Amino acid sequence: MDKNKIWYILIGLFALGVLMKAPFLILIAVFLAWKNFPSSLRSVGQVSNKINNIINKSSFNSKSRSGTLERDPSVRPRASSDSLGMTLKKNMETINPLKGKKMGLWITLGVLLVIFLSFITAFFVIVDSGETGVQSFFGKVRDNEFSSGFHLKNPLVKITKMNVRTQDYTMSIAQGEGKKYGSDVISALTKEGLSVDLDITVLYHLVEEKASDIYRDVGLNYDEVIIRPQIRSIIREVIAQYEAKDIYSEKRQEASKGILDSLVLKLEPRGIEVEDVLLRHVELPADLAGSIQQKLQAEQEAERYDFILQKETKEAERKIIEAEGQRDAQQIINQSLTPRYLEYLYINSLKDREGTIYVPTNGSNGLPLFRGV
Repeated sequence: MDKNKIWYILIGLFALGVLMKAPFLILIAVFLAWKNFPSSLRSVGQVSNKINNIINKSSFNSKSRSGTLERDPSVRPRASSDSLGMTLKKNMETINPLKGKKMGLWITLGVLLVIFLSFITAFFVIVDSGETGVQSFFGKVRDNEFSSGFHLKNPLVKITKMNVRTQDYTMSIAQGEGKKYGSDVISALTKEGLSVDLDITVLYHLVEEKASDIYRDVGLNYDEVIIRPQIRSIIREVIAQYEAKDIYSEKRQEASKGILDSLVLKLEPRGIEVEDVLLRHVELPADLAGSIQQKLQAEQEAERYDFILQKETKEAERKIIEAEGQRDAQQIINQSLTPRYLEYLYINSLKDREGTIYVPTNGSNGLPLFRGV
C-alpha cells in the first residue's frame, strides 16, 4: 500500500477518535503511526538518493554534449559548458537529501506530540460543580459515580456528565414558556365532568447516587421518558377528585399537595427527587368561569348579610343588657334615697355655685331662721 495512503488512514483514524471521544481509536492510531515511522524515514532517504542519481546523470549527459559541440568551430562550446556546469552545481547545492529527511522527522515528531497531548487527557476527567460523572467501559455502566472535582481514570472509560442541580419541568399554555415550544397545557376532567386547562411547574433534581441507574435504564432524556408522563397521569387522577370551583378557588393548594405526594411516590424510587409542585394557572370554560364567579359573589353577599345580622343581634343584646343595668341601678337608687340624703345632695351641689348664700331654715316649717331679730 502507498505510504501516503497509510498516513491518510492514520490521520483519519486519529481524528475519528478525537471526535467520538474514543481513546481506544486514538491508541490504535498512535500504535500504527509508530510502526510505520521507520519505514517512512527510509522512503524519504530513497527518494533523496533517486533525486541525487538523476542530477548526476543529467550532469554527465550535459558534459558529453558540450564535448561534441567543441568540434564545431562556429559555436562557442566553452561558454555553454561553463554555464551548464554552474547551473548543475547550483542545483546540487539546493537539493540536499539530508534536509528532506530532517523535515520529515520534525513533521512526524510534531504529529506525535499532538497525538500525545490529545491522548493524555484520556487519563483524567474534571467534573464541574452541580454535575456527576457516570462511567461506562465498552458500553457497560459502572455503579460508582464521579462527584464534582478532579479524577484519574482508565483511558478506555467513557465519562458522561449529568446535571444534579435543581431543574424545572413546565407545561404551560403560553408559547415558548415550557419544555415544548408550542402550547403544552394539560386538560383534565373535574369531579363533575368539566374540562379544565392547567399550567404546572415541577421542581426536581437528580439523586447523584442513582445517576448511573437512570443512565443505564432510561438515558439522558429521562425528563421526557419518566417525568412528563408521570405528571400528566397523576394530575388527571388528582383533579378528578375535586370540583371545578374548588380548584378554581380555595382548594388549589390542597390539589398541588396531592400531586406532589403522588409524584414523590412514583419518582423517588427511580432516583428523581421532587421538590415542589406549582399549580400556576387554572383556566375554566368562559360560561363556567362566569357562573362560578357569580356564585362566589352571591356566597360572599350572603356571608356579608349573615355578618350584618349577627352584628345587629349582638347590638340588640347589648342594649337590652344596658337597659336592664339601668333599671337595676334605678331600683337600687330609689331604695336608698331618703329626705335627709336628698337634702344633703342638694346642699352639696350648692357649694360650687358663685353668689350662693347659705340661710338656715327651720326643720318643722322650712322657714329661715334669723337670730337676733
